[in-house]
Amino acid sequence: MKGFLGPLCRLGGIRGYSGTFKRSQLRLEGVKDVIAVASGKGGVGKSTTAVNLAVALAKNCQLKVGLLDADVYGPSVPMMMKIDRKPDITEDKKMIPIENYGVKCMSMGFLVEKDAPIVWRGPMVMSALAKMTRGVDWGNLDILVVDMPPGTGDAQLTMTQNLQLSGALIVSTPQDIALMDARPRS
Repeated sequence: MKGFLGPLCRLGGIRGYSGTFKRSQLRLEGVKDVIAVASGKGGVGKSTTAVNLAVALAKNCQLKVGLLDADVYGPSVPMMMKIDRKPDITEDKKMIPIENYGVKCMSMGFLVEKDAPIVWRGPMVMSALAKMTRGVDWGNLDILVVDMPPGTGDAQLTMTQNLQLSGALIVSTPQDIALMDARPRS
């Protein structure tokens, strides 16, 4: 990983996942690097970490940053980023991310009524996630931070495969049982 992600990987803060993929194969046009913020469990501070990382990269590093709230069941980016409106739509039917704190944001929370229950099966989740990635006019971004849904199921696997991640930040609490879920398996 070259550029900005290189120093972070050397520090051990972000795991490299680019593998054999070339940068030109990223599926999101105009996005240079994608960092997933993930966890094996919910409630560990993943969204807080993703939001703080995105804002810090935008403000302190002067990078063009996007934040995708891929947690379709419990979107928290709207509240954390103080956004309470729906995105505008371009002529070619793409959503325009809503910007705050220098970060372009997209979340399922922008599209559903506040406190409305979201009960979806797998295909509906996958369709929503596809629209929130490819159906958004992100413009040119240095980094897209993706607040992943908690767990390790189909939604998480599909997101990581389709976005061809540059790196991932795994968030955990310090308990032994929680760390067991976050450690890489050999």
